[in-house]
Amino acid sequence: MNDPSRRSFLRSAPMAAAVGIALADATLFSPAAEGQGVPPAAAAPFQVITSQTFQDDVKALQAKPGNTNLVDAKALPFTAVLTTELTKAGKEFEMHEGRDHWFQILDGSAVYEVGGTLKDARSTKPGEWLAPASEGASSVTVKKGDVLVIPRGCPHKRTTAESVTFLLISPMGTLKA
Repeated sequence: MNDPSRRSFLRSAPMAAAVGIALADATLFSPAAEGQGVPPAAAAPFQVITSQTFQDDVKALQAKPGNTNLVDAKALPFTAVLTTELTKAGKEFEMHEGRDHWFQILDGSAVYEVGGTLKDARSTKPGEWLAPASEGASSVTVKKGDVLVIPRGCPHKRTTAESVTFLLISPMGTLKA
């Protein structure tokens, strides 16, 4: 059960699945060629992130906390970011109208306050909101191996008591009704 190749697969498989989910159903997002009878061309070339590269990025971030963008293509309808943070607390709740969050905790733990109704919210830019409180929010602790999905429009705030390393995939765009 201590097979390093299996661990590598288990660490990278959820990322591949989430990216596949974000891109697989083009009917969720408004495609550029809609109504023209032809499928849209790829927005950017495909990208392979090897298990070794992924593990190296995680180790580097654990040595020097911060963020690493795994997907650097502005034309794609999602972002994929690796993050390690130490002893950090979100000052305010945030809420996004045009993107979802899919967190996979790779190491450590964090407490998320999610849901509820923003109080005294202010818009920081179109579709982005901050607020000092969210009435009715629930608290959930996530730890290594857990996945937390926060849909667009759901207030959220993270507190890390010690350290956490996570993969964040954020599908973006306008959902079709």
